[in-house]
Amino acid sequence: MDIKQLRALIAVADTGSVTRAASLLHIVQPAVSRQLRLLEEDVGTALFARGRYGMEVTQAGAMFVEHARRALAELDRARSELRVSEGVSGTVTVGLLPSTCDLLASNLVAEVASRYPAIRLRVLMGYTGTLQNWLEQNETDAALLYDPKPSPVLAVTPLVEERLWIVGLPEAGFVADEPVALADVAHLPMILPNAPHGIRSLVEQTCVNAGIELTVAAETNAMSVQKGLVSGGHGVTILPGIAIADDLTAGRLSAAPLADSLLSRRIVLAMPNNRRVAAAVRCVVDLLVAQIGEAVRGGAWTTAQLLQEATGGAQ
Repeated sequence: MDIKQLRALIAVADTGSVTRAASLLHIVQPAVSRQLRLLEEDVGTALFARGRYGMEVTQAGAMFVEHARRALAELDRARSELRVSEGVSGTVTVGLLPSTCDLLASNLVAEVASRYPAIRLRVLMGYTGTLQNWLEQNETDAALLYDPKPSPVLAVTPLVEERLWIVGLPEAGFVADEPVALADVAHLPMILPNAPHGIRSLVEQTCVNAGIELTVAAETNAMSVQKGLVSGGHGVTILPGIAIADDLTAGRLSAAPLADSLLSRRIVLAMPNNRRVAAAVRCVVDLLVAQIGEAVRGGAWTTAQLLQEATGGAQ
């Protein structure tokens, strides 16, 4: 088993075709087929089923592909750290929550490119459960998470706390400086994230504690769909303020903070504590934490409150 075989495995799994994989790897098709054959002989099982619609990954193959991805990611990371180059270098993978991407991703990419041109930055987006899983499997170097489940392999640093908002069409008349109690809007058709999304769990627990019964009109696993359904007149939703800042400015939606004290989310920086933190990772994380602090203090993230002085020195 060698690196060429693993790269061929992943390329075929991603493209579903030996021909397309060969093009992607810039080698001839017979070479890809040979790499797969040698790999299957080495592991002693079929990794693909050759069907009429292309190369379909078997159950064993799917498991092996995930291991191969992690192995190659670790090798790429090690190669980057060992490569002699000017300044800090390496590949850094950062995970961001959907609600924070628009605010942070572009500036982070620009800052890293300007200050650390030898760093290759990968920005992934996902909900907390997905990002935490990637962190625990060493597929991500750092991530912003919303109230993650306790994990012995993660070190977390609280960064900001943000109140949740009730969101509706402009004619709903919600006003930013007039908090609304959840009980007063519980009768409205509600569009909520699917369980076990963190916000859904928080809202449901608040309802149980207060004896409130919501009218759930629809569920979705995408924040953009939540807002789209509200815009389409299907009901109201509950989101963090940063997720609707542009919509409020453009007048597409109206919103008000929920008055219930428990309806707020805490965002933390999470990093694996079971491996050494590379210099490149530390540099990117410091930039990310500093940008969050600047966004809150500068008014770009008006709905958040800093839980520590985010100046770029996260521990």
